[in-house]
Amino acid sequence: MQHDPTCPSPHDLTRREALASLALAAGGTLLAASNASAMPEAAWPTRPIRWVNPYAAGGASDGIVRIVAQKLGERFGQPFIIDNKTGAGGNIGTDFVAKSAPDGYTWIVGNTGPMAVNTTLYRNLPFDPQKDFAPISLVMTYPNLIIANLESGPRSIQDLVAQAKSKALAYAGNGVGTSLHLTGQMLAQAAAIKLTHVAYRGEPPGLADVMAGVVPLGITPISAGLPLVKAGKVRALAVTGAQRSPMLPEIVTVSEAGVAGFDANGWIGALVPRGTPAPIVARIVTEFRAVMQLPEIQHVVKNEMASFVPELGPEYFAAFMLAESKRWGAVVRSSDVKIE
Repeated sequence: MQHDPTCPSPHDLTRREALASLALAAGGTLLAASNASAMPEAAWPTRPIRWVNPYAAGGASDGIVRIVAQKLGERFGQPFIIDNKTGAGGNIGTDFVAKSAPDGYTWIVGNTGPMAVNTTLYRNLPFDPQKDFAPISLVMTYPNLIIANLESGPRSIQDLVAQAKSKALAYAGNGVGTSLHLTGQMLAQAAAIKLTHVAYRGEPPGLADVMAGVVPLGITPISAGLPLVKAGKVRALAVTGAQRSPMLPEIVTVSEAGVAGFDANGWIGALVPRGTPAPIVARIVTEFRAVMQLPEIQHVVKNEMASFVPELGPEYFAAFMLAESKRWGAVVRSSDVKIE
């Protein structure tokens, strides 16, 4: 019997089946590889998350970060490790995170210094806040408080301005480039007065020296200064934000006291290294939004004498950081302050 050329031979069928089997196997391999590459993102997180705070434990950002981290850990099913990696105005901890693997397991507490000031303040900053990080969300903003020694300090902002027109007044603040330091520089520029910053390692020693009269003035986060004001150990002159604080409703803002338009706040937020997979970033953003709406978190923010931000999420935070960089950069440049 002759073979019909229009019909495939058994040999042809075998070869076709083999090719089909190879194609199917190859497709399966590609699908498996695709699934394998997606699995880490889908399963994330499978181990603890490190949230680096570039400032010391007990500072203005530490309390709220630890409570937010606890609530996030409950939602993610993994614990958070708060790592206070301090030094160089917040640069050491921030640079550590900038160079960490972009896998969602290392975050940074971002605030005014490293994210908005230090690009102008430091000549050779080892990271770029705009390029090296993916913003998650602003957490809160808070005003600072201008305080004075009961005996040697000025009795009001008007008195401060009058005294500092003719001679420089010293004020206690944190290290060079912090929001406390630069709030004083902004006030000096806005009121055309002379103020000299005295840098301290954290709020407690600076506050102690204001109480003792070593320096006549201090600029401090309102959460740190309020107990001393309530105890009658220092005099509150003004809050630095645009509105009065509900915790000190009788204390005027700097703007109300005669320095029109003055508005300076500290702030904190959360960021991850740039390149973190989009599904992981989206998951973090979603959970962050949910946690920040919890009544217990809102209660903590109010206790910190802070304010919730108008909008949560990456887009608002990215625009906010850019605006803050321009604002504080102008203060640094006009003050001619530089750190090698």
